[in-house]
Amino acid sequence: MPTTSSRRRPWSRGTRGVVACAAVVLSLLTGCGPVELATPDLDAADAATCAALVDDLPATLAGEKRVESEPADAPGAAYGDPAIVVACGAPAPEDFRVTGDCILVNDVGWFVPPEQDQDNEADLVLTTGGYEPRLQVSVPADYRPEGSASVMAELAPLVAAHLDLVERCV
Repeated sequence: MPTTSSRRRPWSRGTRGVVACAAVVLSLLTGCGPVELATPDLDAADAATCAALVDDLPATLAGEKRVESEPADAPGAAYGDPAIVVACGAPAPEDFRVTGDCILVNDVGWFVPPEQDQDNEADLVLTTGGYEPRLQVSVPADYRPEGSASVMAELAPLVAAHLDLVERCV
């Protein structure tokens, strides 16, 4: 009498390849996977300042949980899907002026490009005005307008505690 075996046949190399490719495509389509963060070239002092700020970032921001990001040593973090991205050591925005277009939230000035501020359906890039190193937060339109206000209010104490105010943004 023949016996039956409950062992499964191992997957062939081709089958494993198809499964691996399907997993990659699925993660790209669903937005899974770590959020890619910028890695600015910072001097030692700014790198230490940004590392301390990132260590103090909250587990949630604007009601969104912190999500995986890479590289692990990047001076920033991401929250939610689509991701709100916090980046320390950002360059000054192209149209940045310390004397205009700033929003003061909890005594911290944030530069907001006027065209983005006026369009609630646009993604928003907030940059600390007058602080070194600069903190920049990208807020997808999905979170506007409440999310952008929440982001500025929640991050203001960390900005004041960690970054150096060199000129007040008004």
